Amino acid sequence: MPIPKNYSSPVRLSAKDKAFNQLQRCIIDGTLEPGEKLYDSELAETLSISRTPIREALQLLEVQGFIETFPGRETRITLIKKKDVLKVYPPLASLQALAAEEAAELITPEQVEELKAINQKYEEAIKNGQPFDAMTCDEDYHNLILKIADNPYIDRFSATLQLHIRRFKYVFLKNDLTLKTDSVKEHAAVIQAFNEHNPESASAVMSRNWLRPMNEVYRLLK
Repeated sequence: MPIPKNYSSPVRLSAKDKAFNQLQRCIIDGTLEPGEKLYDSELAETLSISRTPIREALQLLEVQGFIETFPGRETRITLIKKKDVLKVYPPLASLQALAAEEAAELITPEQVEELKAINQKYEEAIKNGQPFDAMTCDEDYHNLILKIADNPYIDRFSATLQLHIRRFKYVFLKNDLTLKTDSVKEHAAVIQAFNEHNPESASAVMSRNWLRPMNEVYRLLK
């Protein structure tokens, strides 16, 4: 199993959380490939953790939809299907649009400037042909809006969906991630709506910002 043995272990986490974080990261970045079988004894040995927290971590990953468990038979990494793109993006677009709507009422001038700075870094990463830096900036931008909206329910469900989208990009697209300035312009339009404290406009642009790349990713997947 291709899990690196010299991974950096998070501090002050339980054994279950350490196992969960490491396994989730390996699934998302493709280290553990779709369809690959998992054995709790092998994972325990590789991560230097007992089998009980490994099993607990696997249960959490199953809830998130990253693994499938067949009692008495096997545990596998879930396959990624092209049609899943059309199932994950729309609910995330709705959640992010709602977050933008709520953030528009609460945002401060300082937070607006912070969003502008992130979007500037995002644009620079695109211009410099740095897809994974761009993806990180994009996630930072949306995560800040979730923080501003201050709605833990939107945050919680949005976070899981974003992980699945990140997995699409890592596993399928690799270095062919789409880098377009359309998203930069949409980010700027959301920021403008925030400046005007216009929740309707912020929500509409945010929804478009997620649904447009959905179609692009769907076309790119084999």
